[in-house]
Formats: sequence, C-alpha cells, structure tokens
Amino acid sequence: MYLIPKEPHHSYLLLPVLGMGLFVILYVLSALNYPGGTWIDPTTPGFSFWHNYLCDLLDYKSLNGEINSGRYYARAALGVLCISLIYLWVYLPHLFQKWSWNTRLMWFSGIIALITTMLLSSGTHDLTIRIAGVLGAIALLSAFAEMWKAGYPALVKFGFVCLFIFLGNYYIYETGEGLYSLPVIQKVTFSGFIAWFIWVDLKLYRMLKNRTKQQHISQDRLA
Repeated sequence: MYLIPKEPHHSYLLLPVLGMGLFVILYVLSALNYPGGTWIDPTTPGFSFWHNYLCDLLDYKSLNGEINSGRYYARAALGVLCISLIYLWVYLPHLFQKWSWNTRLMWFSGIIALITTMLLSSGTHDLTIRIAGVLGAIALLSAFAEMWKAGYPALVKFGFVCLFIFLGNYYIYETGEGLYSLPVIQKVTFSGFIAWFIWVDLKLYRMLKNRTKQQHISQDRLA
C-alpha cells in the first residue's frame, strides 16, 4: 500500500512495548522531581496523584512558582511514548489482511495525531489537545472498524471503553463540570490506552511471528 512500509521482523514490534514501559519510568521520575503545587492549592509539596495533571510535569515552572526540575523527564517521556506509538501505528495495517480507504484514514490520522501530541510542551496545550483529540478519535474509530472485520472483537470492546472514558475526560475539560475529578480520570484514561496499545502491539507481534514461522515451514518443505 502507498507509503506504508513492508512488515518488519516480528522482534522489532517489541520496541513499542519497551518504549511504553520507559514512558512510565520517566514519568515517575518526573513526578518525584516535581517541586510542588496544584491548581487547588499552590502550596502543596511535591506531585499529587489526586490533584495534579500529567501535563503539569511538562511545564517550565511548577504551580508553586519554582522551576520544575522534573520537566526534563516528562518531556523525554512524552517523546518516547509518541515515537513508540508512531512506530506501532506505522505498521498497524499489517494486522489486517485487506487494506482499504479506511485503513489509509486510520494510518494518516493516527500518525498526525501522535506527531501533534508531541507539541504539548510547546505552549499550545489547549490547541494541541483539541487537534490531537479529533484526529486520534478518527484514527481509533477507523482502527476499531478494521479490527472488528479482522476478528478482534475483544480489542474493539476494550478500545471503546477507553474511548468512552477519553470522551468523558474531554467533556469535563471543555465544560468544567466535575473538574475536581479530572486529574484522576486523566490518569485512568492514560492507563487504559497504554494497556490497549500494548495489547494491540503484542497481537501484531504474535501474528507476524506466526507468519514468519509458516514461511520458514513452507521453505523447508520446498527445500
């Protein structure tokens, strides 16, 4: 298919899983180095799981006014995560036997959404969230359609749960209703999607591994 690269060796599909694991480690380090302050109470010491947003860790200054020494870890984490997911999304069409215009839509919108997400620390937070959110939703709905046709209903169902939570997250963000609970919902959203991406990645890894195994068996029979 146009622009989509040939399938890689299956072992390379473990790289996104490692990247997502590194993302978690780096974000923990960032939280441990966050000086303090929340949107509710700027005097709160350190990072609060319940009241700080993950994006707070990306800012140059923490909410208590001090220089945020944890931002380097957070920005590195964001870069690692986006690059890992872009790598996965580039090869995701190989999960499906047939490619269509919907596969192209999934491919382009997903990659652009992830590239846009990398701009979160550039001072255009709200605009970035809106653009990446719309493109990401298009990519996910397209992916769900292809996964359903390919016979992966469990992936689709769990993906819809993640998307539903994301939409709730977005609704609160835009309207301000239930804003007090948003930091926790944001972390639930992130955790759910990371679990879903790992599942997708391992599914693709196993499929390519089995395909390589079958090719070797066929070659041995012909030899």
